[in-house]
Amino acid sequence: MEATLNFNIPLSIYELADLIREQLPERDRTALAELLLSDQPEAEQDDCEEPTQEQLVEEMKQAVREVNLIKQGKAKGRPIKELLDEL
Repeated sequence: MEATLNFNIPLSIYELADLIREQLPERDRTALAELLLSDQPEAEQDDCEEPTQEQLVEEMKQAVREVNLIKQGKAKGRPIKELLDEL
């Protein structure tokens, strides 16, 4: 999992939470919440393990929800170059 935030503006905790909700997919938000709540920092195990079929299905459902929100104009899409750079 990799995320990059580049900004130099003061944010309240609530503003930061809103920003994270807007910018990170649900799976990454859940992983971030689990890391913040855990007592021990953990290595990035998500990237090393093969996802289960259930995880893949959930990711596909989330992707469809996000595409539908973009089509409805309720969310902003990302440029294709940015998506390909992630691969």
